[in-house]
Amino acid sequence: MTYTFLQHYWCFVVSLLGALLVFLLFVQGANSCMRSLGWTEEGKRLVINSTGRKWEFTFTTLVTFGGAFFASFPLFYSTSFGGAYWLWMAILFTFVLQAVSYEFQNKLGNFLGPRTFQFFLVLNGLLGPLLLGGAVATFFEGSNFIVEKGNLVDAGAVTPVISRWANASHGLDALLNPWVLVFGLAVMFLARVLGILYVMNNVADEDIRSRGSVRLIGNAVPFVVLFVAYLVHLLLKDGYAYNDEGLIFLEPYKYLTNFIEMWPLLLIFVIGVALVLFGIGKTVLSRDYVKGIWPAGIGTVLTVLPLLLCSAWNHTAYYPSTADLQSSLTIANSCSSEFTLRTMFYVSFLVPFVLAYIVYCWRKIDAKKLDRQEIQTDHAY
Repeated sequence: MTYTFLQHYWCFVVSLLGALLVFLLFVQGANSCMRSLGWTEEGKRLVINSTGRKWEFTFTTLVTFGGAFFASFPLFYSTSFGGAYWLWMAILFTFVLQAVSYEFQNKLGNFLGPRTFQFFLVLNGLLGPLLLGGAVATFFEGSNFIVEKGNLVDAGAVTPVISRWANASHGLDALLNPWVLVFGLAVMFLARVLGILYVMNNVADEDIRSRGSVRLIGNAVPFVVLFVAYLVHLLLKDGYAYNDEGLIFLEPYKYLTNFIEMWPLLLIFVIGVALVLFGIGKTVLSRDYVKGIWPAGIGTVLTVLPLLLCSAWNHTAYYPSTADLQSSLTIANSCSSEFTLRTMFYVSFLVPFVLAYIVYCWRKIDAKKLDRQEIQTDHAY
């Protein structure tokens, strides 16, 4: 195992976790559609209890994604999480609101009332995917930071800070880029599509399933339009490349070139898009089909994974700097030591066992479809 192999391997692991996280955002998407899907108070409780069975998976994957990034590419972690902290704090705050809302909305002594916490769930359902999508879009659009590794060995430096944000917005300036918003909105509508498909499969209620088909069309159309628009922009824009000496430069059609030169990723990407469209289309066209979450969910992972890998593999700077081009981060200049990556490589063999446990728990939780009778129990949210 060479150092280069380990860098690419851990980039793959982090990208896979990111792709799984986007799929698991169906929890946020379903919550954002709570009122239109549930309609009545009992219907809204059905939606909340359906997503309440899975929200820990999403939160845990988000934390694992951040932890894997920290361990394998610490310079990204310190630059993005330490510099763009207002953006990441906003993301984490919405997820904390989600956790609190599930547990306290129907507790005795809740002076705010259930509707307040239901509003927090909707807020997390809209802002969580939007902001996460915006953060991912900076892998292609760039962020406003400067890296100065020389500060570590500069005896005159007051504080040995490697990276700093170039303005006072600390990440929120990314939302001023219209293409970042386009990608963020695409992720938000994808989460809503997946959320509707999940609830239609998980809740045995004809009223919710009949409304779900209509709501699905209303969210799938803007998702497809926004996603196609950003994809065309991405393939035609200049990308951030680097040579063997580490010099970073702009290359025309870089991401299109990546897909062509790494054609297996392009094949996986096309299969993923086809599965997402199949899951949506068959659910809309077939009244009795409620398993669209599975082809669409698998397709989401197969679509997002190649996109993330194209932002980093093939001599591509995965976290470009718009303030100083040479400060851009690559898997070569931002990774941990070879010893650390090699040690974690063996630890990563435990990941399949963790995934198997998640699948086992998922099947046990969903052994019986949720219905109106079940939300009358003491264990319901």
